[in-house]
Amino acid sequence: MNKYESIIIINPNCTAEALKALEEKVTGLINSNGKVESVENMGKKKLAYEIKKNSEATYMLFNFEAKPESIAELERNYRIMDDILKFIVVRKEV
Repeated sequence: MNKYESIIIINPNCTAEALKALEEKVTGLINSNGKVESVENMGKKKLAYEIKKNSEATYMLFNFEAKPESIAELERNYRIMDDILKFIVVRKEV
């Protein structure tokens, strides 16, 4: 298993309950094929450029271990979640 980090940029209009539900959903997806090490809600930040007519968004950072094959499935799920504006998954060097 490799170590990864993933940052997701979330719609700023998300309520606190929706953010918590989204965090639990992503954590569940990762835990099905790996192990979440930490989750950090980085709060609302101003964006460098507008994304889907939003000038600010909420950032969330996930550090986790997973099998390389499971990353494609995780990214597929990110794409179909309505509240996620952008995302990136990066493999960490050990």
